[in-house]
Amino acid sequence: MAFNGTWKIDRNENYEKLMEAMGINIMKRKLGAHDNLKITFQQDGNKFNVKESSNFRTIDIEFTLGVDFEYSLADGTELTGAWNMEGSKLTGAFTRKDNGKVVKAKREVIGDELVQTYIYEGVEAKRIFKRA
Repeated sequence: MAFNGTWKIDRNENYEKLMEAMGINIMKRKLGAHDNLKITFQQDGNKFNVKESSNFRTIDIEFTLGVDFEYSLADGTELTGAWNMEGSKLTGAFTRKDNGKVVKAKREVIGDELVQTYIYEGVEAKRIFKRA
């Protein structure tokens, strides 16, 4: 339940490089790096409701741990995969529908920050959020 609440983006580490590796054009990379993302989590047992709100879109995502669901990135890339709980971390593997490559993701609360780590084609990036 440590994820519950609203988190606002504070900083990125290597995020533009990750977007470049994913084939996102430079204009969208520049915008994506400054998207002012806010994420609100509500966990009820194995079910999560997540609201992502940025300069570009607001979406509601519902998922159950261990159950595949579909998701599309802000640039339109479609993915399918599942989140799982490993200790206090949310971990996920999401397969791109366009090329079959996998984006690995991890969310964990470290101190007063929510750290999202992504790995794609050997490129690792982090997005760090503070409680809003």
